[in-house]
Amino acid sequence: MQAQEYEPATWGIGLRMRGDPAWTDVERAIDDGRIVRTHVMRPTWHFVSRADIRWLLQLTAPRVHQAMSSYLRKLELDARVLVRCCAVFERALDGRRFLLRAELAERLARAKLPMTGVRLAMAVMHAELEGVICSGPRRDRKFTYANLGDRASKSRPFDRDESLAELFTRYLQSHGPATLKDFSWWSGLTMADGKRAIDIVRARRRDEDGLVYWSLDDKPPGAARGSAALLLPIYDEYLVAYRDRVAVPHLQAQITKIPGWNVTFQHAVIVNGQVAGTWRIARVAESIAIHATLVPGVSPPAKQAVIDAAKRYGRFRRTPVLIELRGRTHPVRGKG
Repeated sequence: MQAQEYEPATWGIGLRMRGDPAWTDVERAIDDGRIVRTHVMRPTWHFVSRADIRWLLQLTAPRVHQAMSSYLRKLELDARVLVRCCAVFERALDGRRFLLRAELAERLARAKLPMTGVRLAMAVMHAELEGVICSGPRRDRKFTYANLGDRASKSRPFDRDESLAELFTRYLQSHGPATLKDFSWWSGLTMADGKRAIDIVRARRRDEDGLVYWSLDDKPPGAARGSAALLLPIYDEYLVAYRDRVAVPHLQAQITKIPGWNVTFQHAVIVNGQVAGTWRIARVAESIAIHATLVPGVSPPAKQAVIDAAKRYGRFRRTPVLIELRGRTHPVRGKG
């Protein structure tokens, strides 16, 4: 799951969990290393299960290295320098030590490899892609790095076809039906890789509106029932995992006509599977204020569903919630 915005992304995990999870449950899994936050695939920050991180890196890191090569040359980060950086990081984090990025920079400076800013960020990203380092537990709400070998023990390696099949299967299970371009964009792999994956898993083809969609079975996607609503975090997989934007549903197509509404870069309100507005958060004393802006024509039952979705967010944060919806404020009590 994409995770460059940390706290919203933890809510994205919470939305996909059974029961009544709290953000502390997610943070504990991240601190313990059951969930790793690192650069992989396109790349950007992603949350990845520690059971999957090694084969995912093995499959996708070569493409990322290729895409970054010219940029690294401009930064004067050649292979020799990057290998030395990786060695410094590995020694610094040995013995289950967890260090902030600034502390890694101090270790580089001691090794006569002074780096700051973008050069430091790229050196750290390279080490992540090489499987040397990954996220550690947060320290005073700041991110630390850990030795990947300490966080994720070596597992049975997949061969390339196995990795392709596994990634494509999971993508279609969670995002399908989807196009080949969608998978290529989301994974960072080539179109040829996607075609190979289609052959391996024997994906089912469906042509619709001039596009070719792939899924794992012939069943059409089910329609939403009732007035279901979700408050999705920014960069949620439901919206960002597609290259063909027609695959992202928008209520009445009105949302695209409202000035300033680029839903990709905002928290999105989903009603019955369609984007129906945006929402934002503000702290008010000991409560969370949620301000939701909906497109015209949302029904009263759907508005109540949005209020219920805010209750769910309050339970996740274990904090009382106030929601402002089309000029009215509804107090909603979360647990805790």
